[in-house]
Amino acid sequence: MNHADQNLPLSTYIRPRDLKGFFGQTKYFSGNSILAALINGQKLHSGSVLLYGPPGTGKTTVAYLIKSNSIYNFEEVSAVNATVKDLREIIDEAKNNLILQDKSTVLFVDEIHRFSKAQQDVLLPAVENGLIILVGATTENPGISIIRPLLSRSFLATFSPLEADELTGIIKNALNSDFFETKPILDDEAIDLLVYTSGGDARKALTILEVTYYAVHAEKNTAQKKTKSKKSVPIKITADDLKQNLDSAFYQYDKNADTHYDVASAFIKSMRGSDVDAALHYLARMIVGGEDPRFIARRIMIAASEEVGVADNSVLQTVVAAATAVEKIGFPEARIILSQAVITVALAPKSNATYLAIDAAIAELNTGILGGPDGGVPTPLRDQTYLPAKRVKLKPYLYAHDFPYHIVKQQYLPDVLEKKNTRYYFPSEHGDEKTLAKRLDKIREILKG
Repeated sequence: MNHADQNLPLSTYIRPRDLKGFFGQTKYFSGNSILAALINGQKLHSGSVLLYGPPGTGKTTVAYLIKSNSIYNFEEVSAVNATVKDLREIIDEAKNNLILQDKSTVLFVDEIHRFSKAQQDVLLPAVENGLIILVGATTENPGISIIRPLLSRSFLATFSPLEADELTGIIKNALNSDFFETKPILDDEAIDLLVYTSGGDARKALTILEVTYYAVHAEKNTAQKKTKSKKSVPIKITADDLKQNLDSAFYQYDKNADTHYDVASAFIKSMRGSDVDAALHYLARMIVGGEDPRFIARRIMIAASEEVGVADNSVLQTVVAAATAVEKIGFPEARIILSQAVITVALAPKSNATYLAIDAAIAELNTGILGGPDGGVPTPLRDQTYLPAKRVKLKPYLYAHDFPYHIVKQQYLPDVLEKKNTRYYFPSEHGDEKTLAKRLDKIREILKG
């Protein structure tokens, strides 16, 4: 049986038939793990698994390793086109198999995150009663996409992107397989490039290898026909050959999936950490991945206030102006404006004092320290224009602009907080806040007299 007979892609053709040929995710296949039990054909009447991870990390392969065990009746559906009726029919058949043959049914659902709540609800009783052993594969966070009752009844296996040595092993297995008409040869540089550009995705690495092989093979055949040579020689694939078949977005980025949040998180943390090069890297990933420029601009504005604040007030002004410009201009030119904003935030002096200050104030308010939403305003600060206030003798309000430095000793905090000498804002020693801290000390001295 060869590739031509089956018309299979390389990634499917070389899929391992047992755990010996499986690379990665080793922690899930040792000891008495449920995945090892399912693959090794141990008799289970219940126990469901959710395989969660990025593409090309072995989720579908695990399902097919389970399928190879005849101890189970194996059913497979794709959440893209499976209906509630389809699921009910599978569950009814599973019930018959269990009663008549004492044979458990494994139901593999690819892209299970695409199932609606109603479809997942149909599966729940069958999983709970042991009529089916559910194996669901998803690239989306199960905590968001899977209903809680089903999630609580399932073992969650989180698959990681494959490591370089694991990808190298898969690629070498492919090169030594009988898939290719003429054996391809890759040097270390080509293999390293293939590993790097695959982003931990074995399917992507094998697809790039397959496409490049056919391109080079066609070129060699043309050359052989011109020379009328019938000698079959190995096909050498270089790093340059591979580069011609790489798309610009070889990394994994889906603006509607978990990678969106991971990259956005890394983007913000890189600006916070003042690593301008890392921040620009993640900015580029979002831009090339098709992210909404307004989303990116919002993240930068938040960072300008949360990570820099009054250590440099001009930063927020710059990024707000950048956000406005991005709104008016759009891509591709907006990338330059976003770059300017990112560099400004990343290289600015850092302070999270404003962020900590407001959160501290809100946290104290939530303790109920004031006894209610309308209490605790010192009488001089109350609105003296409305009618009830005119019937009460209020302490005079001292107008700050009538006093030196436009500051006057006066109680501003509610009594309970004034007695505690409450402080929320503690300026850092970075940037403008270092100067501001000295001014704040003087102001607090005057306010206290």
